[in-house]
Amino acid sequence: MKFKVLIALIALASLVLASQACNRAAYSADDPSKIRVGIVFDIGGKDDRSFNAAAWNGVKCAETGMLPDGKTSCGKPPLNVIVRDVEPGNPVSIEPAMRAFAERGYDLVIGVGFAQGPIMQAVAKDYPNIHFAIIDGVIFEDDGKTPKSNVASLVFKEHEGSYLVGMIAGMTSKTNTIGFIGGMDIGLIHRFEGGYEQGAKAANPKIQVIQNYVGVTDAAWNNPGKGKEIALAQIGKGADVIFTAAGNSGLGAFDAVEQAGKDSSGRATHFVIGVDSNQNMVKPGFVLTSMVKRVDNAVYDIVKDVVNHKFQGGFHVFGLDTEGVGYVVDNYNQALVSPQTIQAAEDAKKKIVGGQIKVVDRMTQ
Repeated sequence: MKFKVLIALIALASLVLASQACNRAAYSADDPSKIRVGIVFDIGGKDDRSFNAAAWNGVKCAETGMLPDGKTSCGKPPLNVIVRDVEPGNPVSIEPAMRAFAERGYDLVIGVGFAQGPIMQAVAKDYPNIHFAIIDGVIFEDDGKTPKSNVASLVFKEHEGSYLVGMIAGMTSKTNTIGFIGGMDIGLIHRFEGGYEQGAKAANPKIQVIQNYVGVTDAAWNNPGKGKEIALAQIGKGADVIFTAAGNSGLGAFDAVEQAGKDSSGRATHFVIGVDSNQNMVKPGFVLTSMVKRVDNAVYDIVKDVVNHKFQGGFHVFGLDTEGVGYVVDNYNQALVSPQTIQAAEDAKKKIVGGQIKVVDRMTQ
């Protein structure tokens, strides 16, 4: 283990110099009376305006009571914690960063994304007295069945939120053709795709869904050029609403619908649906809505649990019933979504929570 620790510390030092994400002077000046939280992002980085950004909002809210811009309140009290982060830049840098936080005795180490699951599995085993949390991952004991006691697995019912934005897409489309762009072709993203298709067809039985994925490796999350190429191809096949669950790659679809332009009345002819964070403001007028995963709330809550000495390992599940997923209507898109469409989505939400509508989870099929 000492060898692993040495390698981890050396690797982290190079990360610090490269990204200025961590600062040795700041580490040594950390107030020992405060809970220390380390967060390791995936390769999309904390400024992806989507999944990683939501996690960053959560930890900054816990640290300062503000969003990362330092000007906007997150609506929750600060938790008297110190937050340090690492943006690895490539997958091989994730484990050294995670181990460095653990070796320094951080009270909570957060991994962002399912891809960090195997890494956290190993690191959490080596540091049984450190609290860990992983977003979209599930960590078990060696038996492969028992949730690991020092790891909180923060998971979401993405298919439920995707069902609602699928309804909105199906009721908005004028071509009866809509698109879905996934990042990495994996079970987790199939969950988005399946809920979206089910909701769209429930609202509009004539709807056709074009489905494409950016790739099969981690690079699929960080290729907006490919995302735009796929979106333009879907538009060419008649899709006038595109839901993207592709991290930073999905931003290319925003460019594609903007490129498609507006009609004579000034309304966009094609729309994109954002994901994870509220992306309605990314291209105002072209974003129909956003399917939000309240990763920010989940992260804030797990930090709060550590602060209050109430940390529990195992599954922490967030669905429509806990406001863990949903869709957004605000001043950026309220003119794009009709009241009838919103009412239909709200009615469906109640039925999903109440059990009258069963949304298929393709990840478990």
